[in-house]
Amino acid sequence: MKETKWEENVILVDADYVDKVAFDLTVNFERMIGRRIPKADMALWLECVALDGGLREGDNQIQVVLLHKHPKMENFTPGIPEELDGKAFKGRLGEILISCVKVEYLTTMDDLFVDSMQIIANAKEVKRLIVVPNAEQIYNKVREGLRHADDEKRITVLAMQPMEGGNFRQEILGYSLMAALGIRSEELNGIS
Repeated sequence: MKETKWEENVILVDADYVDKVAFDLTVNFERMIGRRIPKADMALWLECVALDGGLREGDNQIQVVLLHKHPKMENFTPGIPEELDGKAFKGRLGEILISCVKVEYLTTMDDLFVDSMQIIANAKEVKRLIVVPNAEQIYNKVREGLRHADDEKRITVLAMQPMEGGNFRQEILGYSLMAALGIRSEELNGIS
């Protein structure tokens, strides 16, 4: 069996969950700010997630793993995992390489996510891991799965609200999604 070569910076995403959250934000903010919200810009979102994970401008290599069951992320552009798989783009943070893994019938999204997260967290070459799980559903498994992670690694978990405990940093997922959806803070200032 061929061993996976990991980059120093890895982002692991439950793509179905993130797509659902983007939909929920779109529906809520369209009503609140009174305008149509475009689909989330995938490249911008990934850069925002990398920034939330502590990366800064430079010549970084960032490996993204999108786990998905659905054939399309309806609320992202581009949003078809089959077309995103194997693609890369260069941005101000460096090169972002995308791999998409379809969750097959032999496992569940939750199990594959936690197993993948632990494999990546234990890989020697990985220095920074950013995970975007369905935290409402599997947060305890994520917290437990990262309990023994190397303290030298910078691990960040993105969730929609602060979660209890954990051997990692936390950031709010909604902020990166709002940026990718084009929702500006000035638009929210007048909302009460």
